[in-house]
Amino acid sequence: MISQGPQSVEEVTRAAEDFRRDYAAVREQVGKVVVGQGLVVDALLTTLFCGGHALLEGVPGIGKTLLIRSLAQALELPFSRIQFTPDLMPADITGTTVVVESEVGGSGDGRRVRQFVFQRGPIFSNMVLADEINRATPKTQSALLEAMQERSVTVGGTTHLLDKPFFVMATQNPIEQEGTYPLPEAQLDRFFFKINVGYSDRRELSAILDRTTTGAEEIIEKALDARRLLEHQALVRRVAIAPPVQDYAVRLVLATQPKPDGLGGWGGGEWATETVNRFVRVGASPRAAQAIVLAGKCRALLDGRSAVAVDDLRWAALPALRHRLVMNFESQAERVSADAVVENIVNTLPVAMEG
Repeated sequence: MISQGPQSVEEVTRAAEDFRRDYAAVREQVGKVVVGQGLVVDALLTTLFCGGHALLEGVPGIGKTLLIRSLAQALELPFSRIQFTPDLMPADITGTTVVVESEVGGSGDGRRVRQFVFQRGPIFSNMVLADEINRATPKTQSALLEAMQERSVTVGGTTHLLDKPFFVMATQNPIEQEGTYPLPEAQLDRFFFKINVGYSDRRELSAILDRTTTGAEEIIEKALDARRLLEHQALVRRVAIAPPVQDYAVRLVLATQPKPDGLGGWGGGEWATETVNRFVRVGASPRAAQAIVLAGKCRALLDGRSAVAVDDLRWAALPALRHRLVMNFESQAERVSADAVVENIVNTLPVAMEG
């Protein structure tokens, strides 16, 4: 259980300082192993401190799994890794009920009894790495849905609550098509951020070689435990956001929703740009607005401010929206990405509106 949180101005100030110190400590420990990727690390830590789940996408060999493992080592939390493959079954993730035979009362007279016992799967951990999640079938991918949304697992009609905090950090490869299954929209919507991991530059690649080919080994120290992390998550939600700033987040999400086109499109379209109406079939859900606002609150705390600014929301827009847009056929033909659409919205949406 966590406390009601800081109440006085002094307590809030001290809690905010503790938040920034712990964030910096975790970032420092991750930086011992992960070279560069500053924006990626910040997006992942923002997801962590906001209590969300993250999806990391990038080509093989650029450190996605290493980043998540390093983060797990910096946290005093139970960690499990699930390697997703086409033959992985839902029970391999959630666990299953097995028959266990035992002696009655330990009497030694040979009488035995059979009973059903639930054996927990790897999902029962505070931090779960779902490696190459798009290699598993949709049936297996859906085993994560209840856990990600409800923080619980139902097996054999019995619901088992997961320990808090609970995070799913998933990776996927965007270039391999054979033997992969795209994540359904309902599953994508459960991810707080989708983080694109790019290549290292010349200096960073040289530093990677220095760390990995010379026999040097960095030791990551524990920097944050579960209790403090839950307190920080509660503090993030208490950061103030002015109504006009929150309205900007609302309009950001509404701007992703195109006008109905009579061909199966949905949405209001009141704030949609020409780019959205042309290339987007379905816009973002309310979960996107929640992610943008929470991430904005986290950024404000890190910057030492007591309220969210519009720039905080703009920073969060791309990772919060890119995976929640359903693009149409014309976008594929014209090679227009969801990132380009989100950038168009951020660059054209007015900061303030009357009414």
